[in-house]
Amino acid sequence: MSLAQPVYMDCNATTPLEPEVGRLIRHFFEEEYGNEGSRTHAFGARAKEAVHKAREQIARLVDAKPEEVIFTSGATESNNLAILGLAHWGRSHGKTHIVSSPIEHKAVLEPIEILAKDGFEVDWVTPEKNGRIDSAKFMQRIRPSTLLVSMMHANNETGVTQPIGEVAEGMMDHPAWFHVDAAQTFGKLVEPLKNKRIDMISASGHKIYGPKGVGVLIVRHRKKQRAPLLPLVYGGGQEQGLRPGTLPVPLIAGLGLAAELGEREHGMREKKCRDFRKKFLKAIQRLNPKIHGEEGQILPHTANVSFPGISAEEAMVRIRDLVAVSNGSACTSAHYQPSHVLKAMGLAKDEIVGALRFSWCHLTPEPDWETMVEKLRG
Repeated sequence: MSLAQPVYMDCNATTPLEPEVGRLIRHFFEEEYGNEGSRTHAFGARAKEAVHKAREQIARLVDAKPEEVIFTSGATESNNLAILGLAHWGRSHGKTHIVSSPIEHKAVLEPIEILAKDGFEVDWVTPEKNGRIDSAKFMQRIRPSTLLVSMMHANNETGVTQPIGEVAEGMMDHPAWFHVDAAQTFGKLVEPLKNKRIDMISASGHKIYGPKGVGVLIVRHRKKQRAPLLPLVYGGGQEQGLRPGTLPVPLIAGLGLAAELGEREHGMREKKCRDFRKKFLKAIQRLNPKIHGEEGQILPHTANVSFPGISAEEAMVRIRDLVAVSNGSACTSAHYQPSHVLKAMGLAKDEIVGALRFSWCHLTPEPDWETMVEKLRG
């Protein structure tokens, strides 16, 4: 008899797979395994049809067009393509200024830093103490030479949502390209991403109950013009020449269905997450928690918390048999360093060292709250 697994509460790192999505993926791996690029037989035709359907499902979620959906390996690649792919055009047109924030995911920070080393000028707009960027301060940094504005929709560590709608509105008369890393909100916060002034949206399948290894960069046409991206790799010309290589049809079909389910079920899922959040906050109240971020501006499925007198490492050891949580971004966890996000927010050292990220979803069962709190109390 196997030991009981702890309750998984690290959904911002990766989500469980929706059973319906898993069944569809297996179908395309085991039965409909044709290459989408094969034009001479029915296997290829059905694969092509599956990819087209996925484009439609994903485009519908954000009110885009199917031809604006570019498949990638995930949001990291999408972010790199959106940022580095603009560099040549920016240099040739005298647009070498970028505006972003220091709380972005490393998949945005590092490509921008590469451009900074290559002569681009970057304005980093720091967040307020509540983890949210002031849109007015952000807009003040945009100038005539600005090539790109990149802002995440919600932070992966704190769950704090950012004012992408206000920035989009402020950029209506500015030609700079607006990129949103929506890895944490795609299929969850639906309406904000339908804003037509958002030129590029990055997302990953494994953040919306779909498969790992697939994602999208949605590149909207503005006044019939697409952002002038160049590919990062070459060979084959797939995905409108922006992302060559054989398309992973099973993963793409799974991502398409995950997007469709996100559109159809986001209301129900959000309610379950809010109910879970209320129980979580009630359970930990006697530990005098410090929630990092302003309530009401935080995703319903995320809580970044520190408890007085206990480090994050010690807390995780105490509750590891009950719940699986993290102390930061999974993408930077190989070598632990204090969170760049919490540092940018200006938190005290003990709060940063003690910060735990709890993240859940509509599929998360309730843990034993009482035992968890007792273990945290030591």
